[in-house]
Amino acid sequence: MNQKRHIISFSDISIFYDKGSFDNWCVYIRKENRTYAPKDTEYFTRLQHLAKKHTNTKIYEDFVRIFNQTTSKINAETLKLIENLSGKYSDDATEIRLWFTVMYAGMVAEENKANKILGKRIKRLGVYQVLILQRSPEHAANYGRGKKWKYLDEIMQEYGF
Repeated sequence: MNQKRHIISFSDISIFYDKGSFDNWCVYIRKENRTYAPKDTEYFTRLQHLAKKHTNTKIYEDFVRIFNQTTSKINAETLKLIENLSGKYSDDATEIRLWFTVMYAGMVAEENKANKILGKRIKRLGVYQVLILQRSPEHAANYGRGKKWKYLDEIMQEYGF
């Protein structure tokens, strides 16, 4: 049975949900005849690189605008917000749109996980660690592993989310 659920296409990129190792909420990218599920380390690394040109604060604040609109359903208004925010990144607009959309889709997926506790906040923690605390993408991507949800919740509350 085909589980693919299209999210959006732009340029030569298509983003969709399909079956992953845990559930049917795995985010995939199809670009230039390659289809794969991007890892947190990939987009955290790219955000860190793009922040050298556009500033950590700008990218983080735009991410938070998307975070604040994220619910358990893909919303056309939020996809339009991502498109509009990305347009302000000049030559990097398409790449920023790609990663903001992938992270948005990931947050929607987190909001749909069975027995979710931290939900979309776990993605914000990673972005915060990479852009604001300037931790490595590997550190941010693996930070929550083996930690109790209550501990992570306390950390997020300290950071204000």
